[in-house]
Amino acid sequence: MQNESIEDIPQPASDSYSAGGRVQIYTGSDDPDSRYHGVVCVIVDVLTDGLGTETRRATDGYSYILQDVETDEELLISFRHQDLVPVKSAQ
Repeated sequence: MQNESIEDIPQPASDSYSAGGRVQIYTGSDDPDSRYHGVVCVIVDVLTDGLGTETRRATDGYSYILQDVETDEELLISFRHQDLVPVKSAQ
């Protein structure tokens, strides 16, 4: 298995995502929710809390309720902004 360089690792959007947007879950293999890694979802709801104020990174205050695009099932857990990367729309 080849090592990914930092340039190969997808990055979260610099701004918050919106309901209806498409994202892909991107977690590390040691993350407890790694079974969702690579799943493409639609954002169902956007939640906010005070974490962004504490960390001084506005996007840290966002988490998202997601629906799997393949199964149409809403995921049982929400994901933080840093665990999601934008999905480029098909052209």
